Amino acid sequence: MRRDDWWRTAVIYQVYPRSFADGDGDGVGDLPGITHRLPALAELGVDAIWLSPFFTSPQADAGYDVADYCDVDPLFGTLADFDTLLETAHGLGLRVIIDLVPNHSSSAHAWFQAALASAPSSPERARYIFRDGTGKLGELPPNNWESVFGGHAWTRVHEADGTPGQWYLHLFDTSQPDFDWTNPEVREYFRGVLRFWLSRGVDGFRVDVAHGLAKAEGLPDYTPPADSGSMGGDEADVPYWAQDGVHEIYRDWHGVLAEYGPDRILAGEAWVEPIEKLARWVRPDEMHQTFNFRYLETPWQAEPLRAVVDDSLAAFGSVGAPSTWVLSNHDVIRHATRLGLTPPPPQGQGLGPRSESHPDEVVGLRRARAATAFMLALPGSSYLYQGEELGLPEVIDLPDAARQDPSFFRTGGETYGRDGCRVPLPWEADAPSVGFGPGEASWLPQPDGWGDYARDIQQGVPDSTLELYRGLLALRREHGLGAGEVEWLPSAAADVLAFRNGAVTVVANTGAGTTELPAGTVIAASGPVAGDRIPGDTTVWLTD
Repeated sequence: MRRDDWWRTAVIYQVYPRSFADGDGDGVGDLPGITHRLPALAELGVDAIWLSPFFTSPQADAGYDVADYCDVDPLFGTLADFDTLLETAHGLGLRVIIDLVPNHSSSAHAWFQAALASAPSSPERARYIFRDGTGKLGELPPNNWESVFGGHAWTRVHEADGTPGQWYLHLFDTSQPDFDWTNPEVREYFRGVLRFWLSRGVDGFRVDVAHGLAKAEGLPDYTPPADSGSMGGDEADVPYWAQDGVHEIYRDWHGVLAEYGPDRILAGEAWVEPIEKLARWVRPDEMHQTFNFRYLETPWQAEPLRAVVDDSLAAFGSVGAPSTWVLSNHDVIRHATRLGLTPPPPQGQGLGPRSESHPDEVVGLRRARAATAFMLALPGSSYLYQGEELGLPEVIDLPDAARQDPSFFRTGGETYGRDGCRVPLPWEADAPSVGFGPGEASWLPQPDGWGDYARDIQQGVPDSTLELYRGLLALRREHGLGAGEVEWLPSAAADVLAFRNGAVTVVANTGAGTTELPAGTVIAASGPVAGDRIPGDTTVWLTD
């Protein structure tokens, strides 16, 4: 593998800036805080970090509402702070991928403010999706589309003379108007954004809502099936997801990145089914990676796990791309909790005190450790979400008054949303804000007992989740598992998976009972293994 193909086998660690580390004590994580903690990530053994948005923003959706794509929000620091972070990361051997949010901007963006001040059919409005309403007086939305965050996907504006006017599309919050990607001015603007950050030295971009930029011509009505996910698109023609027009955009971006050498990458957040359709995003002249959400949503069961691994390797391999693997991120229930729920709630629903199901925390963590050990043995690239290496669970008992996810408010509290996976990290058990920052402040409250997960009390403890991750990552690199192949082996039982990747044999017992431990030397285990039996919900790695 060439050095510029680093992304084919990389383990990439997601940093959610608000919650990673607070450098100035205001209760919100920032770029200097991240820089200070980068040595811990290098020591963990990851290859790259992905930074969620830190751009200028009103923070209506935690930074995914961008007002200026080429500057740092003062909440997080300055451009000079970003340059220091980038230089420090590169000095530690860590590559840096940053988030890009091209489907929509903030309503505070200068372009949208100009659109509001301009007349219908003006060039300023043409950068966004403005339409006349329906009904006798235009009092009804242009179509029946619903927002991912709940409620209508359209908001009506008042014109300069104060009269009710056109409607604008926002697939997410009202503060996040969708760009019109048929407009050449929008396309040229984002080429400039890409070049701005590439010139500073970033190693790539994670593209938010990568399946949403193109909309079907005419914006036809669409009513999703009752059991569909809010972000998903499948072979049924959802007019605002997974339209063919997105591929032209990413081929263009691929060319922009190539101007800076062969080692800069695009990674797409594309909620697309089936996986064969998702593979179109990573054809050789488009993106380099796309998240494998089907894998994330697969239960901890042998048969579906084997099926998704086979389907993923076949689909992505058919276009010459690596498969990616992921279990947690900033939008889903942490897998240490999710795997202890039967069944987990729909994606985006979240968990709270009034939820119908509550996790078995012991079972959840045991399965999470086993699932991670299984995932990190697979060929391709893996993504880790900050804090999963500490075994952090979803925080369920956040008070309503503390919640900040817009989906919680737009649904009148029916959807808890994503705050529970975004609670600031515990670094030192006995420090203020459990080491998150120099003071007690924390933008989301850290629960009682959060210090039990702190990094400092796990470091050097052989059976801790932190040391499990460090050991697995070191062995993954030593044995070249990211560049290997899966060779399935006969299993001792229906709920056991066994495969070989190079010199390493992996056995995952997804059942409750024990199973036979094969011959060989155990080099890693997600839980205690005694004698010749592998306990339930345990994964082991062996060599001959």
